[in-house]
Amino acid sequence: MPDLHTLARYAVFTAFTLSVLVACASWLVRARHVSPFGALGRMLRAASDPVIRPVEGRLVRLGGNPVNAGWWLVVVVAIAGVVLLSLLDWVMGTVYGMTAAAGGGPRALLAFLIGALYSVLFAALLLRIVGSWFGAFRYSRWMRPAYALTDWLVEPIRRVLPPMGAVDWSPLVAWLALWVLKQVLLSVVWF
Repeated sequence: MPDLHTLARYAVFTAFTLSVLVACASWLVRARHVSPFGALGRMLRAASDPVIRPVEGRLVRLGGNPVNAGWWLVVVVAIAGVVLLSLLDWVMGTVYGMTAAAGGGPRALLAFLIGALYSVLFAALLLRIVGSWFGAFRYSRWMRPAYALTDWLVEPIRRVLPPMGAVDWSPLVAWLALWVLKQVLLSVVWF
């Protein structure tokens, strides 16, 4: 019996392969490599249009070109698959780590909690940085938790180390301070 991670990999690979096939079928008909009025063209359109039409509509609402909808579908499925597999790895690693820490006594459990808190804060810092590259700042709905989790560390550093030109070094310094704090706490726990 394959484990959950293997099944998820197969599911992601299958979804990616299907999205590539749908994009290719749509492209063949739209680029007139296959006649849209022939039997093969009608079959390809019947298979690809129900998947491509919602992507086209979303793309048009966002100001994109609907001709590229098939390839956007492929990119979105690939990114969603990588994110899904990463989240699954994280959840499984957390569960395994928690069970191992629970069996290792109170020190191991405290060390696990310190590592888990560091991971959450690091992910929030990373989300804050990447979100700022795409114009998602403090008051956007998805960025509020990242700012709430990291403001206590980034803002005092920003007051001491202001942005230099277009580069804001305070999240990087905050990450370094967070890493040092984690190492100090872990050394205290194990001594």
